[in-house]
Amino acid sequence: MAASSQTGMSITLEFSGGAELLFGKVKKHHISLDESTTAWTIKKLLIWVKDNLLKERPELFLQGETVRPGILVLVNDADWELLGELEYEIKENDNIVFISTLHGG
Repeated sequence: MAASSQTGMSITLEFSGGAELLFGKVKKHHISLDESTTAWTIKKLLIWVKDNLLKERPELFLQGETVRPGILVLVNDADWELLGELEYEIKENDNIVFISTLHGG
């Protein structure tokens, strides 16, 4: 019985530059998003991440419905600003990277 027969879309999330500290110090997460009647967008993904992966201090990762200023988001190595930001529709096997550019001192 192949596990891949379950419904869902597989993607990879990566957190670095200190952002991984908010996610249990785990840099890479392979996740399966449930099929839904509406497309998975980054906006919808951020809510899922907050509810399912974020371990502490959500205010350091999220601001309102988006990521905080100072967090760079890349989708398959492209800046999400070029792809529609929150409205980007996630596709099977996308690699989405969140890099914190803010460093404490």
